[in-house]
Amino acid sequence: MATVRFLNTDDGPVEVDVPAGTTLLQAAQRAHAPEGSACGGVCACSTCHVYVRKGASLLSESEDEEQDILDKAFAVEFCSRLGCQAKVERDGLIEIELTRESVETYYNEHPQERHAREARLKAKA
Repeated sequence: MATVRFLNTDDGPVEVDVPAGTTLLQAAQRAHAPEGSACGGVCACSTCHVYVRKGASLLSESEDEEQDILDKAFAVEFCSRLGCQAKVERDGLIEIELTRESVETYYNEHPQERHAREARLKAKA
């Protein structure tokens, strides 16, 4: 099993253990981390764009189709991956930073979650 840690959720880092073959998007869904997926995870948009801060060598190689879609994403970095395409291949720790684009898409896709988030953030202020 690999541990996927999502570093920048509203509640701080969240972790989930996943078997090989799991995509980062599937890991986010299991961890209840707000990663967008406007296309449903079929590599047709860039809303599941994440930064792999640690453990990139534990993931599948990026293929041409993923790189083509990443060309459309905002704020792409050397460590950028699409959560729907990056699959866990080996055990270890993988640290993920969710992009602003991905988080915003998630909350736009899930209005009830957005309202709950707004209430939580307002209560903290």
